[in-house]
Amino acid sequence: MISMSRRSKLDIYFDILEVMDKGVTKPTQIMYRTNLSYVNLRGIFETLIQSGFIREETERNKRRYQITKKGRNALSYHLKALNG
Repeated sequence: MISMSRRSKLDIYFDILEVMDKGVTKPTQIMYRTNLSYVNLRGIFETLIQSGFIREETERNKRRYQITKKGRNALSYHLKALNG
């Protein structure tokens, strides 16, 4: 869940994965739902793609982002750790 206090980079990564896990694939919608600028989001996308947590798909010159199984597993472990 997105909080109003300053988030760590790790919190931002998991916020993005959580939004994507709910089916949001468009970069603009991910940006709005995670309260990030497009510049910041692009850098984070690159890190998440290189780590194998998300993948980029292009269809008719439109970019979409999908969470991978590895990303879902990481998100699941993170949420379990938060909720005890």
